Amino acid sequence: MIITTGVSEALDIAVRSIVNPGDEILIAEPSYVSYAPCVTLAGGTPVPVECTEEDHFRLNPDKLQEKITPKTKALIINFPNNPTGAVMKKEDLEPIADILSDKDILLISDEVYSELTYESSHTAAATVKDLWERTITLNGFSKAYAMTGWRVGFSVRQRRSATRPSRSTST
Repeated sequence: MIITTGVSEALDIAVRSIVNPGDEILIAEPSYVSYAPCVTLAGGTPVPVECTEEDHFRLNPDKLQEKITPKTKALIINFPNNPTGAVMKKEDLEPIADILSDKDILLISDEVYSELTYESSHTAAATVKDLWERTITLNGFSKAYAMTGWRVGFSVRQRRSATRPSRSTST
């Protein structure tokens, strides 16, 4: 875990830590405006993957698959989404997990709006099968706790040796 000066710094650190010159980073769009410039500044190539109204602005696995090349290193997602508010449910993330796992692609999941859902609950990407070890989760406190001036963010990546949290609810 890294504590950062806001989620934007966490994004920049995550991107710079994985991108080599020429790597392609897929970006689910519409998205936060800084994703593509962060990729470009790190020497990578941003590749948009359009999320359409027809798909309720969720990432469509077929559209994702079409954009993957041998140069693809990672996918950046932001759900709940800024600016659409779209939420990816567990059943939406599972086929994405299968694709990323099969192609050995990392996931950068910006979940800064995770506490601001109204029609359904947020599913953390790292909790979905096969995403635990390949997800870099970005989050912060500014949105959920109205702490915009505090600029506190964080980035978390699970290690292969880390123990996956138990889902039991013993009392």
